[in-house]
Amino acid sequence: MSKRSRRTAAAVSPTSARTARCTVTVCRGCCCGTPKIPGFDHAAQLRGLRQALDGTATVRVTDCLDACEHANVIVVQPSPAGRAAGGRPVWLGLVNDPDATADITTWIEQGGPGLVDPPGILDLYGFTPSRRVRGQVEG
Repeated sequence: MSKRSRRTAAAVSPTSARTARCTVTVCRGCCCGTPKIPGFDHAAQLRGLRQALDGTATVRVTDCLDACEHANVIVVQPSPAGRAAGGRPVWLGLVNDPDATADITTWIEQGGPGLVDPPGILDLYGFTPSRRVRGQVEG
């Protein structure tokens, strides 16, 4: 195998394919994902995100992101292609509605930040956290 062939094979390896996806970070700390937000099935939301985005995005759970005023936070980070196209992480809070979760998954399946504009309804959920808080996820 030539050096060029090895580089090409490495470029399309399963590892690089995995990293070429959006990353969805779901807060499940202090307030998010707890009974402090009553009447919402947090486990079902996380399970639904993982099922809907299997093979499309990496879904990870984190402890408290310190954005409790927006409890039930989901951060959508762009894929490398989305980042190259100008996409930046999108912070969504108060995502306590199954329809909002469905809108998020549809947007990510279509390409996510930088590649496809989010559905307008997600503007209702968007917020900008402090620089310190952003660094926990985006850094």
